[in-house]
Amino acid sequence: MSYWNESSHMSSSVFNSLRLEGKFCDAVIKVEDVTFEIHKVILCRCSPYFQDLWSQPPPDKKVFHIPGLSPDMMQFIIEFAYTGLVSVTEENVQELLLAADQLNVMGVVQTCCDFLGEQLCPKNCIGIFRVTDTCLSPELRLKAYHFIVDHFEKVVLSEEFPQLSVQQLADILDRDDLNVSKESAVFEAILRWIDHEPEVRKAHIAVLFSRVRLVLTSNDYVRLNVMSNELVKNNAECLEMVSSAIEILSPIIRFRPSVSQLRSPLPRPRLPNAILLAIGGWSGVNPTNSIESYDVSTDLWMQVTDQDEGPRAYHGTAVLNGSIYCVGGFNKVEHFNSVRRFDVSTRTWHEAASMNHRRCYVSVAVLGECIYAMGGYDGHSRLSTAECYRPETNQWSLIAPMHDRRSDASSTTLHNKIYICGGFNGDDSLQTAEFYSPETNQWTMISQMTCQRTGIGIVAYADHVYAVGGFDGSVHQSSAEVYNPRSNTWRQVSPMLTSRSFCGIEVLNNRIYVVGGHNGRSFYSKVEYYDATNDEWTEARHMDICRSAVSCCVLSGLPNMDEYVFPRDSLSIVSLDDVSVDSEESSEHF
Repeated sequence: MSYWNESSHMSSSVFNSLRLEGKFCDAVIKVEDVTFEIHKVILCRCSPYFQDLWSQPPPDKKVFHIPGLSPDMMQFIIEFAYTGLVSVTEENVQELLLAADQLNVMGVVQTCCDFLGEQLCPKNCIGIFRVTDTCLSPELRLKAYHFIVDHFEKVVLSEEFPQLSVQQLADILDRDDLNVSKESAVFEAILRWIDHEPEVRKAHIAVLFSRVRLVLTSNDYVRLNVMSNELVKNNAECLEMVSSAIEILSPIIRFRPSVSQLRSPLPRPRLPNAILLAIGGWSGVNPTNSIESYDVSTDLWMQVTDQDEGPRAYHGTAVLNGSIYCVGGFNKVEHFNSVRRFDVSTRTWHEAASMNHRRCYVSVAVLGECIYAMGGYDGHSRLSTAECYRPETNQWSLIAPMHDRRSDASSTTLHNKIYICGGFNGDDSLQTAEFYSPETNQWTMISQMTCQRTGIGIVAYADHVYAVGGFDGSVHQSSAEVYNPRSNTWRQVSPMLTSRSFCGIEVLNNRIYVVGGHNGRSFYSKVEYYDATNDEWTEARHMDICRSAVSCCVLSGLPNMDEYVFPRDSLSIVSLDDVSVDSEESSEHF
């Protein structure tokens, strides 16, 4: 990586040539046993350090010793002063940053910080964070700190992890936005940190243990892993915290919104790393503009609806470059070719380029940096056409048409291909499926599913394609099946708990979530998820409203994640006795 400043290339070249030829030099810098002939005015231009160095020297002084850095680093600094360029590599970046910081050469400091920010990974983020203890760079320090928080479970396994101080580790463990798949990872991280220097660090167990939110684990984990640990057993403060957690753990099953506050940190749920959004759909006798956000950490849905945005159903959604795109659909009056873009950081809607075709019942997928819209219904015909959107040009272009006309289908992306399955061709529910390859701009048929499915849900999960629900022409299905692209075969998996079609579907926290839908008589707010490890479906918290034709997407790593989940100070614990079953709204399907 190189840095170039705004000084004239011609004058830099001339001055550097004079330096290399030893002409008109008026000072010598000495680092260890190496000397550098320079022009004072050139080095003054790149750093106030040199202005101070030469402001009041003895009149006859020509040689200036600079301690604390190597001759190689001094060579880089001098070349930067004369040329405006500096070469930064993985091998020299930390030493160069320290040298530039010592000499207050801010152009080199910034270049090194930019380079380190781009190199962040679980193995080096703590080292980079610690570098900012010496070299003041608030931007790099914050970036490295957030990287540690966002990738904590991988960082814990790095060789650098024990280098954190007890206060730094305590502060990290205290954060609501600490990204851990389960709270037990926090306890195990503490044990790993202490184990690095057990005799010195075991004194910190109570301070660190107080940051573990034990209520977010389970009775079994506390009994088998926490209470049996020698550090916990031998510390009265830790035992008291365990006792408090056990009192809460017995009746707890979920959280709920509350006017009361969770003042104790023990049950306070952390912010999720990813959320599921349910957008639009058909509710009762009308389309809706409702957007609900699902927080897996609390099993709660929260309304994030923008009331100025119009309703939309039978549409598709796609997440790309920090925005959600709502594509096509229907509002009871118009079949849309329009596309709306939602900026998740500012929570504002913007108009994007319209598609070439109106598409209700459309299938949408993201592949690479493009959004694909396939099939649908234009108000007159079921479509086989497909098109591709490139956000950098804000334009849609047609791609090869599918083999089958498909509305009410569903699609997903796997192994650089787009799979689309099922749907309705105007006469029949479809059993067929095909995939698109962007390299060849061709569609290829694959094996048929085990049954016809229109209003189907399709998602890529664990290197397979899962198909759930849908309508076979006579029955709304609860069945689910999985496609193996290596063998080109489908096989049945456990059926859903509820028969449904026109549901939303997404993968969140390594589970398939199915949201809403209808069974021909009732609209659902019901939500359930599938875990492939045990081939089992489990009920999750219902949405606030019943709806079918809903489209879902997952957002991860949001800087404003707290805006999409319930405030942690507004939650209370629900015991088994407080749980009630949500009722479903019945209505004729449009």
